[in-house]
Amino acid sequence: MILLDDLVTRVRSYHPNADVDLLEKAYLASASAHRGQMRKSGDPYFIHPTSVAGIIAELHLDVASICAGLLHDVAEDTEISVAAIEKDIGREIAQLVDGVTKLGNLTFQSKEDKQAENFRKMLVAMARDIRVLLIKLCDRLDNMRTLDSMKTEAQERISRETMEIYAPLANRLGISWMKSELEDLAFKYLEPDAFASLSQKVQRTKKEQDAYIAEVVKAIELRLAEHGFAVNVSGRSKHLYSIFRKMTAQQCDYEQVYDVLAFRVLTESVADCYAALGVIHSKWTPVPGRFKDYIALPKPNMYQSLHTTVIGPGHERIEVQIRTHEMHRVAEQGIAAHWRYKEKHQGPGGGVAEDEAKKFTWLRQLMEFQKELKDPAEFIDSVKVDLFQDEVYVFTPKGEVRVFPRGATPIDFAFAVHTQVGEHCVGARVNGAIVPLRYKLRNGDSVEILTSPNQHPSKDWLDFAVTSRAKSKIRNYIRAEERDRSKKLGEELLERELHKAGVSLSKLVKNDVEVRRVVEDLKLSSIEELYIGLGYGKVSPQQVIDVLTPRSESGKFSVAKDVREGFVEKVVRKISGKDGGGIRLNGIDDILVRYAKCCNPLPGDEIVGFITRGRGITVHRRACGKAFEADPDRRVEISWDSKAKINRPVQLKVVTANRPGILATVGSTFHGMNVNITEANCRADDQGRAVNMFTFEIGDVNQLKGVMRALGKVQGVVSVERV
Repeated sequence: MILLDDLVTRVRSYHPNADVDLLEKAYLASASAHRGQMRKSGDPYFIHPTSVAGIIAELHLDVASICAGLLHDVAEDTEISVAAIEKDIGREIAQLVDGVTKLGNLTFQSKEDKQAENFRKMLVAMARDIRVLLIKLCDRLDNMRTLDSMKTEAQERISRETMEIYAPLANRLGISWMKSELEDLAFKYLEPDAFASLSQKVQRTKKEQDAYIAEVVKAIELRLAEHGFAVNVSGRSKHLYSIFRKMTAQQCDYEQVYDVLAFRVLTESVADCYAALGVIHSKWTPVPGRFKDYIALPKPNMYQSLHTTVIGPGHERIEVQIRTHEMHRVAEQGIAAHWRYKEKHQGPGGGVAEDEAKKFTWLRQLMEFQKELKDPAEFIDSVKVDLFQDEVYVFTPKGEVRVFPRGATPIDFAFAVHTQVGEHCVGARVNGAIVPLRYKLRNGDSVEILTSPNQHPSKDWLDFAVTSRAKSKIRNYIRAEERDRSKKLGEELLERELHKAGVSLSKLVKNDVEVRRVVEDLKLSSIEELYIGLGYGKVSPQQVIDVLTPRSESGKFSVAKDVREGFVEKVVRKISGKDGGGIRLNGIDDILVRYAKCCNPLPGDEIVGFITRGRGITVHRRACGKAFEADPDRRVEISWDSKAKINRPVQLKVVTANRPGILATVGSTFHGMNVNITEANCRADDQGRAVNMFTFEIGDVNQLKGVMRALGKVQGVVSVERV
């Protein structure tokens, strides 16, 4: 546990005039609030907020941030409210605590929805004050450091969220050490076997690596000193998850991974950076295509450095990063390196200089998306796309630099310019040549968008749009079109059915009392929503007739309205089949379902259903990209029927070394897991690998994970991936 005196010493080391009394007040308030509470590990709970405060101090943030770190769980886990914190400690700290506090009092349809809404709330608070996000990252880092005592399922869930959201956020904020540590900790729980194996391999070569690093550091220092440069040189092995990613991308073992070692040269000035680069290239041969100039073109998180890969001593590939001392401070601390201490923080960013805060425009863009995207699952998906960072730098016709995710196309460029430009985009001229909309932008491309008033977005665009802005705008356009079509269809259906019942639609819409009675009875907001519901198939014309004419002279509607069969039951009865498919809709089983081929859901997967006209419910995995393309109005919450015993086909891609007997070993592993392969497709590639596609039937996702783990342990298996 970090004691108060230790915390005060840390803060005063970088902020001599810190308000120590306020820090002491928050420390004692947190200790009192958490008294008697224990963590899953058996340790006193108060250890956690003090550790979070310690990490915040490592980032050199202000006293208010550290106080909020000490109190960040008080409002959620104790009886002390945010209002009480505001009264006793101060408004600024209370607002920070409120921004970090989860949404504990609301109910959500799924864990994913809750995660999305928690993140949405954090974004709203973050727009007012970036410190909210920094505190949340420090909280997540300490939780990851102490994850051992949690259940396996919780470890996997928290680690996946960390890998998908929080590590990329740390990267976006430019805090490189935190990003690396979060990734390694998440890797440990998501891929425990791969983590243990790689850790052992790295440890075995550590002594040789340390000796090689010392040799290269000395060589660089001597070479640069000969040319009159005053530099600091250091070397390190890249972190475990970075190496694992290279192994996966290159489909090779640890021993075959290039440039595992990185060397850092810190110079006095920008001019020295470029001059030192020339000296290093004159000493060792540079690898073509591996030079990146992030000084002239900084990353969006303000990272600046020169990167080059050279053939170093012993013919080893090594990466060399060259930057100034100030650039290095920014690379390590990110936005926290630009902190400004003020008596009163003014404007957005809570203490970040205004000119620096402007560089984090992506935060504002995320805020705009949280307003536009009402569907939680789609929102969290768009956030993941925006956070994962592997960028290309392209130019507008005026020479302005625009940054896009790798794989972005002219469609993404067009929507970044303006929504209207994107919606009417027919093609692009890149470097003077006409290219199709599917063209993938490359570094240095000069892009000009071609438009036509007759062009409109289509579903095909979603296959090659990459940015969440472009995808969101395309989906919105398509959904608006679908709503218009459904509205017209619904109006036609209603008019036809009302005519059979002897009711005039034109007279009905003029009668405000009757219209209000219909829409209120069917729990709709307007006659327009009624038409759309009819067009989608969510409402039936018979329901409207039942409201208008609860009984007829012929006795056709003789059943009392309050006991008449509801719409969902009617739909289920009409479309139900003998095979329930193992799906339940609002507690009703035995419904007609179709499983989406795009994601092939298995029992145990998080799923969502969509009403499909005439074909019952289509089931997608909740994380499936295709599910986001469908209109949220047609979404229904469904669940697996625990009573149903069903086997579903699934396909695994197993990449192995191409050597005799490996296929037999893999086959016996399937047999040992009591799994029967129904189809196998095996081929060798040019890199000494074998790519094997196995199709088989399996009962649930836990059984599949067991098979994947068993295959991953087979000697010679490089990767196992669910297709």
